[in-house]
Amino acid sequence: MNYSTISNLDEFNDILEKEDAVLIYFSHEQCNVCKVLKPKVAKLLEENFPKMKMYYADTVLSPEIAGQNKIFSVPAVLSFFGGKETVRKSRNIGINELKEQIARPYNMIFG
Repeated sequence: MNYSTISNLDEFNDILEKEDAVLIYFSHEQCNVCKVLKPKVAKLLEENFPKMKMYYADTVLSPEIAGQNKIFSVPAVLSFFGGKETVRKSRNIGINELKEQIARPYNMIFG
């Protein structure tokens, strides 16, 4: 699955304004767990939530995005539907649990 990198707060706010369903993956290059989890999250969206777009935000390179979203540990995943945060997971992220939590709002919008 393709995902884009968000590099500043204006870009982040723009995405939330324009997209119906977005998942933001917060991480940084020194996080080994994050590197293993990111493709699993991307595959989850590709297989189960094809209308949801995934974006990556590096908490080291773009600390203002992390600060605005109160991200204090990585990996962290935030999903937004209609510009509103609906799911927030960090550190120990289970793919099945994430799938269940995204499914309800996703199906309400795209069902």
